[in-house]
Amino acid sequence: MNAITIIGTGNMARGIATRALAAGRNVELLNRDSEKAAAVAAELGTNVTSGTVGQAPAGDIVVLAVPFDAAKEIVSSYGDALAGKTVVDITNPVNFETFDSLVVAPGTSAAEEIAALTPGNVVKAFNTTFAGALVAGETEGQILDGFIAGDNEEATAAVASLVADGGMRPIVVGTLKRSRELEGFQFLVMTLQANPAFETFNWNTGLKIVG
Repeated sequence: MNAITIIGTGNMARGIATRALAAGRNVELLNRDSEKAAAVAAELGTNVTSGTVGQAPAGDIVVLAVPFDAAKEIVSSYGDALAGKTVVDITNPVNFETFDSLVVAPGTSAAEEIAALTPGNVVKAFNTTFAGALVAGETEGQILDGFIAGDNEEATAAVASLVADGGMRPIVVGTLKRSRELEGFQFLVMTLQANPAFETFNWNTGLKIVG
């Protein structure tokens, strides 16, 4: 698997694209605004192409680098075009109106809801690392840990390979239902970033296991 399609052109899309390029992958960026996708692709440099959301993804791995609601809409619109693809959900389903809860019900996760909408093999990854750290490839001099959850072994292994080749340490935490814990913990981390009591937290922290 040498090609990766990233749907979205925001900060997380740029960060994941940077790691994918470091891993020697070819990257395709898709956005509803084709001109924006082309501009970001040009900024990222060689081995990056661009296109419009709705066209068939070139990559065997398709990363949903968009908010949760948009991710659900996109996979639904693609339908069977994602069959056989590895679909990476990076979302954190935070209620951004209150910043005090998740929008998914207890006992499920954003990843599981997305998996119910697509024939693709959904894998949770990149939701515990902020964009700036992904671009840098480290935080505070520490290699980044990439936590991964998925039901399909081949798809999960493909994402783990991408993470490792991009200079991170892949940690497969279990099946897709472990996304519940990954999303819940990252929600806590996000609230700490926004808490003025922690002045040194500026959206560049990373979840890492040591020892």
